Amino acid sequence: MKLENTVKPQIKNLPVYETGKPIEYVAREFGLDPDGILKMASNENPLGASPKAVEAVSKHLGTLNYYPDGGCYELRQKLSKKWNLKPSQFAFGNGSNEILEFIAQCFVDRGDETVFGAQSFIVYKLATIFMGGKCVSVPMPDLKYDLDALRDAVTDKTKIVFMTNPNNPTGCVVKQSEVENFVRSLPEHVVFCYDEAYTEYQDEQVDLRPLIAEGRNVICLRTFSKIYGLAGLRIGYSYSSEELAGYINRVREPFNVNSLAQVGAMAALDDAEFVAESKRINDAGRKQFVEAFEKNGLTYFSDGANFVMVRVKDAQRVFVEMQKRGVIVRPNAGYGLPEWLRITIGKPEQNARCIDELLKFAK
Repeated sequence: MKLENTVKPQIKNLPVYETGKPIEYVAREFGLDPDGILKMASNENPLGASPKAVEAVSKHLGTLNYYPDGGCYELRQKLSKKWNLKPSQFAFGNGSNEILEFIAQCFVDRGDETVFGAQSFIVYKLATIFMGGKCVSVPMPDLKYDLDALRDAVTDKTKIVFMTNPNNPTGCVVKQSEVENFVRSLPEHVVFCYDEAYTEYQDEQVDLRPLIAEGRNVICLRTFSKIYGLAGLRIGYSYSSEELAGYINRVREPFNVNSLAQVGAMAALDDAEFVAESKRINDAGRKQFVEAFEKNGLTYFSDGANFVMVRVKDAQRVFVEMQKRGVIVRPNAGYGLPEWLRITIGKPEQNARCIDELLKFAK
């Protein structure tokens, strides 16, 4: 019997998630010095990791022979105080990405549907397909959510509605009242999965804890990968009702969050100065990109998060040419946006270099 007849049908056609191209790959491909390559493709913090997190992690390197706390007890208590929620309302993952997979495992079976924006985080699609579910992808005119269309796509078969705010990769932002009204319009059998990976970069953050307190089926996700700069440690968490958190924790593997990630995350939560500086740099960098795009007549989108979108002719070619010159950005053909590049906002000098290289090929 051929292996292809044994593997699950949905796995055969499961797309492979394409990460931002690593520096080492580009260095090998184009014969460049890795130290001279600028990566602005994966929405990583240009300031590095939270200094408090780095210090805390370094002090715990001698404990690597022990298994981590499978329940993330200390981190759970700290987040409970931060958000004024019960410790039992949290679940933890190897990045918030893993929690998305847990949520799909909990609620999606063969024939079930999930609803999300056509240009929203691709893991919503991957997690659904993996569980044998059906993806209902809703068009996003002008790179923004159409909340009416999103709601109209919900049926008796819908199990989950996914939303990122600000959205990845487009960066569009949905306001508090809009999200609240949308959630209240959903049927009782639908779980609303609200991805807050980039929310710390916003001046006005949406707070769905009141909806959770009302008993709504809301699961909010946060990550330490973005503004805290801990992408390499892979740690994220969700908060929801105790019941929903309990289901997620049932499918979670033992020891899924390593000990250094837990220690780093706890320390990062206390690093308010680093978070504030990261946001300041991001706000200034966004202005830097927008001014350059407008000056040069480029179409762009830049509502929120820590990246910008810019439209260029033959984006794939521009992507390759910029790599040859040591600047990595992110093409978006996989999201149905073949003419758009996503660029992570960096430090002023990094932005300037990226803009300079982009303008050589963008027009």
